[in-house]
Amino acid sequence: MATTSPRVDIKEDAPDLYRAYARLDSASGRSALDPALRLLVYLRASYVNGCAYCVESHTRDALAAGESDRRLYATAAWHESPLFSDRERAAFALTDAITQVAERGTDAAYEAAAGHFTPEELAALIYAIVTINGWNRLAISTHMVFDG
Repeated sequence: MATTSPRVDIKEDAPDLYRAYARLDSASGRSALDPALRLLVYLRASYVNGCAYCVESHTRDALAAGESDRRLYATAAWHESPLFSDRERAAFALTDAITQVAERGTDAAYEAAAGHFTPEELAALIYAIVTINGWNRLAISTHMVFDG
């Protein structure tokens, strides 16, 4: 059974590490990757990882940025949804592949994404996926609770 009581407070108990990771996240937000797509990628990885904290946080962020409810709900089942472009689908496939790298590998998803993104965008996409996977693991392992 899952618990919602926090464990360590990663921001307070390791402030230098927290700030360093937050700077990586901030840099990802300023990268060549479209900010709206970045939010969708963050949401998708958070669904795959089962990170309730991040799902709630990034759903709120995406709604505030103007994303539709329908597309946010459909992110959980993007394979079956007609609401996403080929470019977004390539980003989701790469997100799934990197998030589940041990089970899936990345070759096919990388090749597909490379057909939709410039090298700079693709590098930024990979950093965004890796960054959210780290946040998911931090949130899940410390039982972070969204209070925002």
